Amino acid sequence: MNKTEIGRIGEEAVCRYLEERGYTVSARNYRIKGGEIDIIAENGDCIVFVEVKSRKPDSLVTGFEAVNKRKRGLIIKTASDYCVKHPTLLQPRFDIAQVIISGENVVSIDYIENAYDTTGYNFYF
Repeated sequence: MNKTEIGRIGEEAVCRYLEERGYTVSARNYRIKGGEIDIIAENGDCIVFVEVKSRKPDSLVTGFEAVNKRKRGLIIKTASDYCVKHPTLLQPRFDIAQVIISGENVVSIDYIENAYDTTGYNFYF
């Protein structure tokens, strides 16, 4: 199984995870030049931008560690673009989901709400 297939399985699992918890998935794989957001969902008074990192059980770097400062900046830039094109009164929130996959099976989903914010970045919502 290649990285794209592993990523797709992880994103599907996180969409189900969110929907089971009352979220409404608004968009998937939203792209602009230089950035992508895996899942955009709404929950209560928040628009949630979710970065999904799928990993095999023996990965050296966790999915959470992979969302470094540069990656966060790209996600924030892309989220800002999305909000300009899809105006909303909802509060933006940035979450990270780590999915552990063995073969084609999802072993676990670890989810951090409000994993980071826009502090230190020059984007406003």
